[in-house]
Amino acid sequence: MLTSRFLEARTLTTRVILVRHGQSTYNAEGRIQGRSDASVLTEAGERCAQQVGQVLANLSVDAAYSSPLQRAYHTAEILLSAFPESSRPPLQATDQLMEIDLPLWEGMRREEIKEQYGDLYRLWQEHPQQLTMTVPGAGGDRIVYPVQELYKQTQGFWRSLLSQHRDQTLVVVAHNGVIRALLGTALGTAPDQYKILRQSNCGISVLNFAGDLGDGVQLESMNLTAHLGEPLPDRKEKGGVRLLLVRHGETEWNRMQRFQGQIDIPLNANGHSQAQKAATFLKDVSLDFAITSPLLRPKETAEAIVKEHSGLDLATDDRLKEIGHGLWEGKLESEIQADYGPLLQAWKDSPATVQMPEGENLQQVWDRAVAAWQDIVTQAPDGSTGLVVAHDAVNKAILCHVLGLQPQDFWAVKQGNGAVTVVDYPQKLAAAPVLQALNITTHLGAGSIFDSTAAGAL
Repeated sequence: MLTSRFLEARTLTTRVILVRHGQSTYNAEGRIQGRSDASVLTEAGERCAQQVGQVLANLSVDAAYSSPLQRAYHTAEILLSAFPESSRPPLQATDQLMEIDLPLWEGMRREEIKEQYGDLYRLWQEHPQQLTMTVPGAGGDRIVYPVQELYKQTQGFWRSLLSQHRDQTLVVVAHNGVIRALLGTALGTAPDQYKILRQSNCGISVLNFAGDLGDGVQLESMNLTAHLGEPLPDRKEKGGVRLLLVRHGETEWNRMQRFQGQIDIPLNANGHSQAQKAATFLKDVSLDFAITSPLLRPKETAEAIVKEHSGLDLATDDRLKEIGHGLWEGKLESEIQADYGPLLQAWKDSPATVQMPEGENLQQVWDRAVAAWQDIVTQAPDGSTGLVVAHDAVNKAILCHVLGLQPQDFWAVKQGNGAVTVVDYPQKLAAAPVLQALNITTHLGAGSIFDSTAAGAL
């Protein structure tokens, strides 16, 4: 990928804001919607659409797209009505944003589906990419491959959208399944990761593109719900483990863009403020355990959060330390460029290929960070919620692992200073995790959905 956080201001120039439609009548009744257009927004769904509009109305948006199905189209109409008329983009509907096709189940309640299509429903839950449906018709049976067809559909949408709207900001309003597939095809994940990405009604996600599909992408944030009065997405499964992954607050070296690595740099004044804002944001969340990298910047961040939770101890794990940059540590990017120009460029373009001089490579960081993360999941009590505070590279490695990405995709996810990410493991390591929300930074600014924290060195 071309994407790197060093180049993101110049390279990631197309921004796409994804919004799932508001609550619909079928959502409220627990019915499968698919491509049925019988479901409409509830009053609660309309209110949520208005709240999204209030958040987005001050942005400069060049174009807006929606699914033609009325629950999504009406959501888009409502949110765009909050924009000043002079800056309101026209709304364009496209079939490429239609919801996943589940023709046998449309209008049915989930309990009815489980009873009538038990084996098929289990396949849908456990291996959705393998699901097929045979639909009888006058001209013969029609075989539907819901997830596989949806991924092809969303790939086509991205190719068309990105070629038409280079260097613009766009709003796209669609459905749960479509947005999951849009995120998956943008990031390059396989269809078997379809169920990993949670999408709440009127949740907001932000993608930044370097050019066309495949030229480089960054998932800036996913499933933001604070604008709805829900700081974190609700926990659907009572068992398993929920982990809140937090990046440390800002340091002076972050601000200066000086490489930190494993040099023990403390938080600066803004970093302490970010840590306290994260603590306030999470103070009403019941935490059962807390673990941090032993370096000062995450430890000070974790300590601020733990202070809001009486009786909560803070443990450390050396495996959560930042990447060891070796001879690059303590240097500005300009200094590294002078001495290690080709290697620095390789780090920007293909980080998985780089061995830091007298330091680590990304695979080493990946292996120790993921091992620590999985040990935390395994050892956590069933039904518990834990806090994990670490660093940019460590968090990115963990999240790429959760998403089914590889070390070469390292730059595809963003982690802001003081940001919160939510990952649920409903069955611990016995089943796939659910990424509930990624890189929440709304608690750090004046209500902006965008991450404006320092983009300083690791």
